[in-house]
Amino acid sequence: MEKRALIAVVLSILVFYGYTALFPAKRVEGPAPPPTSAQEQAQPAPAAIPAVPAAAVSAPAPAVRKEITVESPLYTAVFSTQGGDLVRLVLKRYHEAADPRSRNVTLVDDPAQGTLLTVAPWAGLDRGTSFTTSADALSVGAGEAKQLVFTSTAPGGVILRKTYSFRGGDYGIGLEYSVANGGAVRVGGPLQTILTYHLAPDVKESRFETHGPVVFAQDKLIVEKPKDLLGQAKSYQAPTWSGYADKYFLSALLARGGSIATASVKALQPGKYEELISSPEIALNPGESRAVSYRLYFGPKDLDILKAQGENLERAIDLGWFAVLAKPLLHALKFLHHYVGNYGLAIIIITVVIKVLFYPLTHSSYKSMKEMQKIQPKMQELREKYKNDRETMNRAIMELYQTHKVNPLGGCLPMLVQIPVFFALYKSLMFSIELRHAPFFLWIQDLSAKDPYYVTPIIMGITMVIQQRMTPSQMDPVQQKMMMALPVVFTFMFLNFPSGLVLYWLVNNVLTITQQYYINKSISARG
Repeated sequence: MEKRALIAVVLSILVFYGYTALFPAKRVEGPAPPPTSAQEQAQPAPAAIPAVPAAAVSAPAPAVRKEITVESPLYTAVFSTQGGDLVRLVLKRYHEAADPRSRNVTLVDDPAQGTLLTVAPWAGLDRGTSFTTSADALSVGAGEAKQLVFTSTAPGGVILRKTYSFRGGDYGIGLEYSVANGGAVRVGGPLQTILTYHLAPDVKESRFETHGPVVFAQDKLIVEKPKDLLGQAKSYQAPTWSGYADKYFLSALLARGGSIATASVKALQPGKYEELISSPEIALNPGESRAVSYRLYFGPKDLDILKAQGENLERAIDLGWFAVLAKPLLHALKFLHHYVGNYGLAIIIITVVIKVLFYPLTHSSYKSMKEMQKIQPKMQELREKYKNDRETMNRAIMELYQTHKVNPLGGCLPMLVQIPVFFALYKSLMFSIELRHAPFFLWIQDLSAKDPYYVTPIIMGITMVIQQRMTPSQMDPVQQKMMMALPVVFTFMFLNFPSGLVLYWLVNNVLTITQQYYINKSISARG
């Protein structure tokens, strides 16, 4: 839907500004495996590791399952002693609806199975493994750093320790697996982390408009379509990070020092996904130990926050082909909000600044279109005179252009230059978490949602009609009537767009009308 709408906008712009100038009288699969890293090459061959006796890897006796709650200024995380697992994570500063009394956004909610399960079948550790914990509860204040440690010993003597490191005021969580061989035989294999994701079917908001597993591998963001994962898994070699994203939030596991060898993702059922992330091979002789480190992220897709996590996590915000323009616009939006305190006002200021920067191009475009309108009668005479000799007619028209110093493409090319900026601003406003639940004035209390009364889209359509009537045209009456349908198309298309994006387009139209009035008046005054 989003891509089709965006293509329609761009094509409409090209038709609107280019038709009269050009025709005045007519009408992924996952990436290929990279070479084996030096870290993986250094591991002993798994074939040399004897199998652990069946008796040694039998599951430990069931223990009482306990939950440990970690309170941070940014989130509440609940862990379970079954698997040393994260079973619930709730963000404290984000709500499911614009009403601050609505429930908080929950990124993990699976008490039965959870996410961040650690599986090491070669050591006798599976989904049901019980862990002891270093604390029954944890509170991490602003500026504090604390750890929560889970420990389990398999019957064969392998000891696994999971250490979570928390910092108050940081959505990132450190995760270290430490495995030690306390048995009598050599053991080895990868440590596997299972991440599970569920859609929240009772959430009526639009944050699940776009959602699905995301992987960053070989300096490339791979966004998987959920429908492509049903019934099959997709695997990736040595990704930098892997996780799940919706329109505004991200859950991800980041590698530290090449700690992710492979990641495999599949859909268990519509709306439920599972990722299996494997470390490089670990081989331990009796008495040896090894540690593998990761970093977790459960939080908003905020450009600055993601960048602070490292590992190119900010690339999870897909700003499209013109990201090089979209990122500065997003930073400018946040900068202006810091001073004016209202994202709607910040959008208006950015629109004015962009209009001022493009004024020379726009002035040149409208001036060229006005000049083309002036010579239209002479062009029509030439077409009638040489209607049976197309080559002579084209030559005569080109001479007319040269005599009056008119460029037939002058009205179109300046507009084409502005299209990348439109794309960039479109992406910045459409997927900016800063606009989520951000109020403007009066009835617009969420700039990321549509105008509930459709006032701004209708006014926008009216301004398009005014702008169209003021724009020089060389079309015949039939063509003009066809072009008058354009504001109607735009109005219906923008009815369900975020009100922040509609606000930008509306303000841009008003500024364009003002600019066009000034240009028409100045050209008329010169004669």
